[in-house]
Amino acid sequence: QLEVEVTDVSGKTIDGPVRLDISVIDQNDNRPMFKEGPYVGHVMEGSPTGTTVMRMTAFDADDSSTNNALLRYNILKQTPTKPSPNMFYIDPEKGDIVTVVSPVLLDRETMETPKYELVIEAKDMGGLDAGLTGTATATILIDDKNDHPPEFTKKEFQATVKEGVTGVIVNLTVGDRDDPATGAWRAVYTIINGNPGQSFEIHTNPQTNEGMLSVVKPLDYEISAFHTLLIKVENEDPLIPDIAYGSSSTATVQITVEDVNEGPVFHPNPMTVTKQENIPIGSVVLTVNATDPDTLQHQTIRYSVYKDPAGWLEINPTNGTIGTTAILDRESPHVQNNVYTALFLAIDSGNPPATGTGTLHITLEDVNDNVPSLYPTLAKVCDDAKDLRVVVLGASDKDLHPNTDPFQFELSKQSGPEKLWRITKINNTHAQVILLQNLKKANYNIPISVTDSGKPPLTNNTELKLQVCSCKKSKMDCSATDALHISMTLILLSLFSLFCKSFP
Repeated sequence: QLEVEVTDVSGKTIDGPVRLDISVIDQNDNRPMFKEGPYVGHVMEGSPTGTTVMRMTAFDADDSSTNNALLRYNILKQTPTKPSPNMFYIDPEKGDIVTVVSPVLLDRETMETPKYELVIEAKDMGGLDAGLTGTATATILIDDKNDHPPEFTKKEFQATVKEGVTGVIVNLTVGDRDDPATGAWRAVYTIINGNPGQSFEIHTNPQTNEGMLSVVKPLDYEISAFHTLLIKVENEDPLIPDIAYGSSSTATVQITVEDVNEGPVFHPNPMTVTKQENIPIGSVVLTVNATDPDTLQHQTIRYSVYKDPAGWLEINPTNGTIGTTAILDRESPHVQNNVYTALFLAIDSGNPPATGTGTLHITLEDVNDNVPSLYPTLAKVCDDAKDLRVVVLGASDKDLHPNTDPFQFELSKQSGPEKLWRITKINNTHAQVILLQNLKKANYNIPISVTDSGKPPLTNNTELKLQVCSCKKSKMDCSATDALHISMTLILLSLFSLFCKSFP
């Protein structure tokens, strides 16, 4: 849009201004362009004729109100050309690509490749020869549907497994013409007969689609030497309605169990028995019982000691009678929580021989066979101490109640007229030694007896070593002669006694 006016030499407007409209007429100078690629479409195999696959849309920069931008579409080339050179049709105005072959020809499993490439042309000027063109490639993928059931390659498979062994015993092979990348190909196996004890399981190998049949519970030859399984195979995805699983989707597996020499089994295991400690050597503890699972081989069993930490036991190799070869001691470090544990072997006569292990737990009942012990056995006191409570004594006993505390503490009879100390019970396990007077610096032995509450009771006579030390400026000097201090009164009495015996 322009404004035009006329002026004289001096610039005075003579006429105008007048608006001048200039219209630019479109020229077909832009080719159609496909801007939204890559173009990929999918269609399910067996789809009806006329199924829409995808839409191709081109853009033309020319005036859309003129034929310069009026586009028409056309398929220039199809690759591959089989089973028909014209598998698809494109709507010239809308650009919709549809199938034109029958569903029978649109069969993924019979095609050379499930991928087709179409060269699509878009021409302006309504498709006239004078129009400009642009091209693009459309890739069409024929998608698989589950129209082929999996089929076993054989009607019967054979497997051999040793009894007592677990793991994969055979791979079951199947064929399936569907796409391996889909659930229409992936196989699912089921044992439908012959597995009441759930001894077998079957899983799919994701790479090969084979069924891996495994023993998950060890088989027993003596119970059954042969097993027959009926197995079916299906796909993860359901079959299309007009397709069904046939007889080839089932197979049998014949499994032969090989006999293995199994070790004898103890009954029960572990074995438990209760005995008093200190029973006489040669006492019978228990007669064990082991049986051989190989009932068809009629083997003999012999017994032996496997682990006997304290060396207390022996076993008759023929009849399994366990006896003692030493005194059983509940207080032994080999006894844990009053229980002594030993292991025994049962060995059959097979070739090679097989071995079973049995565990024996002997619960030992306590006997009062340990005297109480006293602690501490050394005490120190100052010769000028004001507190004459010398030491608190404790007693302990390895036995159990009622063969331990309460303990009785007593001083052995003190010789001479002077009483130098006494003992006082504090509780069931402790007593206190008290001096009756300050003593001179020396070493004294105080005889003390401690008695437990067992029936009969046991007594331990112990000497408490008492060191009387000189204490100056908070320093204790306990150096003393090795000889024990003996009061002068005792010396005089002894001399007097000797003198009387010499002169009757």
